[in-house]
Amino acid sequence: MRHIAIIGSGPAGYYTAEAAQKAFGEDVRVDVIDRLPVPYGLIRFGVAPDHQSIKAVSRRYEAVALTENVRFVGNVCVGKDISIDELLGLYDAVVLATGAPHDRPLEIAGADLHGVYGSAAFVGWYIGHPDFADLEPPLDSSHVVVIGNGNVALDVARILSKTREELGGSDIVSHALDVLETAKTEHVSILGRRGPHQIAMTPKELGELGHLARACPRVDPADLPDVAEDALLEPGVRKSVTCLREFAAYPESFRADKPIEIDFDFFASPVRIEGDGRVERVVVERTALDADMRSVATGETYEIPASLVVSCIGYQTPPIDGVPYEHGRGRFANDEGRILPGLYCVGWARRGPSGTIGTNRPDGYSVVDLIAADVGDGTGKSGRPGLDALLDKRGTQVVKFSDWKKIEEAEIANARDGSPREKFVRIEDMIKAGS
Repeated sequence: MRHIAIIGSGPAGYYTAEAAQKAFGEDVRVDVIDRLPVPYGLIRFGVAPDHQSIKAVSRRYEAVALTENVRFVGNVCVGKDISIDELLGLYDAVVLATGAPHDRPLEIAGADLHGVYGSAAFVGWYIGHPDFADLEPPLDSSHVVVIGNGNVALDVARILSKTREELGGSDIVSHALDVLETAKTEHVSILGRRGPHQIAMTPKELGELGHLARACPRVDPADLPDVAEDALLEPGVRKSVTCLREFAAYPESFRADKPIEIDFDFFASPVRIEGDGRVERVVVERTALDADMRSVATGETYEIPASLVVSCIGYQTPPIDGVPYEHGRGRFANDEGRILPGLYCVGWARRGPSGTIGTNRPDGYSVVDLIAADVGDGTGKSGRPGLDALLDKRGTQVVKFSDWKKIEEAEIANARDGSPREKFVRIEDMIKAGS
């Protein structure tokens, strides 16, 4: 019998569990361990609340979780309730599938002012992550600055701009919805160091900005390269740039009844954030592209007023004591998924924050191939019974998948009209609902 512990219950974790089932059949026991009492990681706390169709992939993970040889072990924090060394003593293989839940730091002056947040924190606030339930972002003035040219920046700008009615079918949490409804936002600036041809935004997410009830995107036609140059782009990027060209062509009459403007500010690099105790403005330097399409400073600066700044410049995996880590890449040091004997990583913890949800599937399958080669039929370790005995000795209150189903039922029962659920945002409330 093989015993595998997977740390993290997001896509990478459950794809790895699925791969282990298919590779080993009944000759494996998999424990999926998560520090939160609820599963699915990025699906629950990263996917935009108004993109419910993407969240449907959780049904695939549920099918894995409901089998006899895969178990969800929630409310167990590795590093606090149990160490990596202890897990390695209990399991034939330990797989880190912790994702990259921490914001990459915005390393400019003023980044520590009140009102400056990373996207993990700000998105976590409106999507119901327990770590960020008390964020209270200042939305009491007209200008917001969003830093980054990827889909997360689009998500933030879109959520800030939508009406309560447009968010009706989402699972945005009520405390955030109430604040957003009374926000005074009139202008959202999306800053990108490079130009339209270098964006990491997909056409679907960009296209959504053109259909908002009270907001309209703006692109300066002067920022767009000659249209003939679009032919050299990868097809997906070309479609995205076509969206930007459409935004640039909107007549002023189309914008007249839209009180919120979403302004794409290309060739713009924030150099510092200023304010008296809280953010009041962002100082931006105009950039240009060199021959290698890298942004270079021009020395020209200007200011954008803002009461809120959201940095969407990437994520990193949090280090774990005793696990080799690449600080420059924000991931665990590994060789194609192997970290140390018996210790592996998958997903963003392995690659860094890149790819889509589906990109994690081949990661899970490839690391299971490594485990099969390394541990054979198993090493005789105790696995699940050993973990249970240790956690019981320490008084850790474990949340099982059946408990999660009770939490889910309560969230569905508490939902606003039209919403799929009202998430609990306090760990104690989750545990109580699952008891």
